[in-house]
Amino acid sequence: MHVEVVEDVDVAGHELQLSDRRDLLPIWANAIRRVQPDWHAMDTDRSWACRVALVAVVLLGGCAIGARTADRERPDVNQPQTLEGLQGALVGRWTSIAPEIRPSNTKNADGTLKPFYLRREFSYSPGDRFELEVLNFADPYGRAPVARITIRGHMLWRGAHPIAPGAQKVDFVADEAYEVTPLLAAFADVLNQVAASGYAKWEVNGTQSVFGKGFVPFGLVAGRNFMEFDLVYLTHEMLFWGARNVDGRGFDNEVNRPTNLQIPLIRK
Repeated sequence: MHVEVVEDVDVAGHELQLSDRRDLLPIWANAIRRVQPDWHAMDTDRSWACRVALVAVVLLGGCAIGARTADRERPDVNQPQTLEGLQGALVGRWTSIAPEIRPSNTKNADGTLKPFYLRREFSYSPGDRFELEVLNFADPYGRAPVARITIRGHMLWRGAHPIAPGAQKVDFVADEAYEVTPLLAAFADVLNQVAASGYAKWEVNGTQSVFGKGFVPFGLVAGRNFMEFDLVYLTHEMLFWGARNVDGRGFDNEVNRPTNLQIPLIRK
């Protein structure tokens, strides 16, 4: 579909539309062709050069005015957003660009933090409702899925965050659902050893709800909703949350709320 935009532009005191200016281009070109310069008087008479220069100035000036008008009307994707504007722009589905990496809160034998590889699928709807699906992998390239984690709940807005104009502090509260699905037999075996009480046998592709229950592998406490103190920033159609603390600390209180941005999500 093609839509022609017609805007008003003032040229030399006359009101012209961009479409009118396009119609005048052949007229100006014919005027140039009709003017026959006196080649014998070219050394002393500069009128031909002046006419050409005048036409060029008018054409270039009109194009510049049109470009400035378009720039004024184009929305600024970097413009700081109000909370209401951010909430409206956030509605929809978002996804990871590629497999991502985080520092986990578990360590290797040498004391270094183990990497946590993942992809995210996130959706936000009016009423501050959200759904997040995290797909965990055993490898950096996302070829060996380990588990799928799905949480649903609400976002609580806590005011501006200083990392960037328009960024907001937000708490993610999983007050509707928290589900775990093993995708690797070895992980299902581990769950059957450390999270057997209160659950059916863990099996590959078998989803179980851990909502409101104790779940040792993820540090969940019975009767307490999972919550993270995070941030949200939206710019250039990219959705940023907070970067995980480099020492592996979770976002479990205000002190641990992230200060910087992590790799963004894009619209799905």
